Amino acid sequence: MITSGFTNAPVTKYLLFSAVVGALVTSITDTRYYIHIEVVPHLWNYGQFWRILTWQVCFTNSTEVLFAVLSFYQLRVIERLWGSRKFASFILATLPYTTLLPPLLLTFVLRPLTFGRINHLPAGPTAIIFALLANYYAAIPYTYRYKISPFAPTTTPTPSNQSETFATAPRSASPSGTTPAQTATNIWARSLTFTSKTTSYLAPLQLALSQFPGSLLAAAVGWAIGTAYRRDLLPGASGWRVPGWMVGEEKKRGFEGLRARLDAEREREGAGAGLASGILAEGGQARRRTLGDMVAEQFRGRG
Repeated sequence: MITSGFTNAPVTKYLLFSAVVGALVTSITDTRYYIHIEVVPHLWNYGQFWRILTWQVCFTNSTEVLFAVLSFYQLRVIERLWGSRKFASFILATLPYTTLLPPLLLTFVLRPLTFGRINHLPAGPTAIIFALLANYYAAIPYTYRYKISPFAPTTTPTPSNQSETFATAPRSASPSGTTPAQTATNIWARSLTFTSKTTSYLAPLQLALSQFPGSLLAAAVGWAIGTAYRRDLLPGASGWRVPGWMVGEEKKRGFEGLRARLDAEREREGAGAGLASGILAEGGQARRRTLGDMVAEQFRGRG
């Protein structure tokens, strides 16, 4: 069903509030300088190898916290699709990979290849966000597409007008057979096609480019790990699940658990249960939702 807020997404709610509270605590206690990684001097000179395990605790920049909150909120649909148990299992099963691979690649691959120029890995769970984003890209379909063009499409001339145009047109043309005016029109008349999911990638993209190139490394590793999880390429990660009591799920299986979940959601939604089919009821008459209704439902609190 189309719902807003954190309905059926308790794990995402915990991740979002953890990002905010963690950044606030490190700012108040003035400990944010102990989270990020610099190979030299943190690892090789000072021997602070514990940073490899703690660099994903929280973000240390208020701008990154804002975009992380927006990213987690957009990715809550993954938890609704998978269920809280599989969602939490994904976070924990991929945590060793998202935590260890970025600093190891930075230390033993990128820094030697760049002769020490790439030396910094910013703090924050950027890799976790992009691991979820890879599954969001593959599993969530878009609902509509739209195009953006700098000019309105030109109308094609009729056969009579076309013959007159060719008769009065100048003979000078480029070697390819098109005039310079036609070439410029062809270049600028091209339009860009976007989908309803395009805006969901803006906040994660800002995270990936916020502290380039270290943040981009964490984002690339997270995307690769999320793709590998979806294709069952991570050893021991895809088939493992956390106990149901950890996410508040009762021990119900098969159709019984599915029926209980649907009944609870129907009771929670009440009269708004028809939103799943895109139909709104007003005064006993059904009407189809408009584009404005679809956009408003993403931000309007329900339940």
